[in-house]
Amino acid sequence: MAVKRTGQPSFVEALMPKGAGANAALDRLAGLVKWYRFEKLIGHLRDEGSPGRPGYPVLVLFRAVLLQSLYGLSERELEEALGDRLSFKRFVGLSLEDATPDHTVLNRFRNQLVEQGLLEKLFGELDRQLENAGVILKRGTMLDATLIQAVSAPPKEDRPSNDPDARFAKRQGKSGSTFGYKAHVGVDEGSGLIRAVLTTPANVNDTDALIRGDEAAVWADAAYDTHARRARLKAEGKKPRIARRPNRHHPELPPRLKRYNLLIARRRAQVETTFATLKRRMRLTCIRYVGLIKATGQVVLAAIAFNMRRWATIAA
Repeated sequence: MAVKRTGQPSFVEALMPKGAGANAALDRLAGLVKWYRFEKLIGHLRDEGSPGRPGYPVLVLFRAVLLQSLYGLSERELEEALGDRLSFKRFVGLSLEDATPDHTVLNRFRNQLVEQGLLEKLFGELDRQLENAGVILKRGTMLDATLIQAVSAPPKEDRPSNDPDARFAKRQGKSGSTFGYKAHVGVDEGSGLIRAVLTTPANVNDTDALIRGDEAAVWADAAYDTHARRARLKAEGKKPRIARRPNRHHPELPPRLKRYNLLIARRRAQVETTFATLKRRMRLTCIRYVGLIKATGQVVLAAIAFNMRRWATIAA
């Protein structure tokens, strides 16, 4: 199958003033990442296109879906942005005269990444690049989770939901409940990079399966507080920096543990910044697709995009 030749500067671009349509963050990101290593992982994928139209290079499509996660766009919104924003075209490797992939091409490519389990491999490749660049500190891993609403309506007495994997969960300290999924993350203390991510139905309890094994400490809120977890971390040589919670024998925490919890909360503030970026700047407030597999794909791709954004910020 023929593949489009893209990125050839057009006559119009040659006449444009220097810096037109520039995006410093995207330009910095484009120069930081070793893109050829991602291309090796996804190079076997093909955009079949339509009769008479060559397919798009996989790296163009991968960079496009990264932009989708960075800016919280739907496939249709991404198609429009690629046709409208010069900085987006430059980032993905298209010139002004190149046709942009439509939403069906973008959706089909994303589905290929999800169905073949490639997003987890891409996340692992980025993690290796970050480690080789020396930006992962490994002082500690901060564990936390956040609820994300499903796009499908919740079930009612007279009808089930269109999403068979989404579940209800009550938000701690808040009224009401969320029907959807839960994104569990392990964030590197100091750098703020996501080192591990797991997506589950919303009613699954917080987990420590995100611990990498090379960190010196594990930070977590009181939802993770169990004697067994503390003992296991100590046995593995890690400092269990987990907030304490009251129990039936001690319904009120003593002042010493209240101060301890306050210190834990202050150190863990960085993971709340991670969720704020994911939800406010990257608009990861809704799972756009149906089913746990596709929900996982959306969250993992968001984690890849987040780490690339964070890397560009650190490099600046």
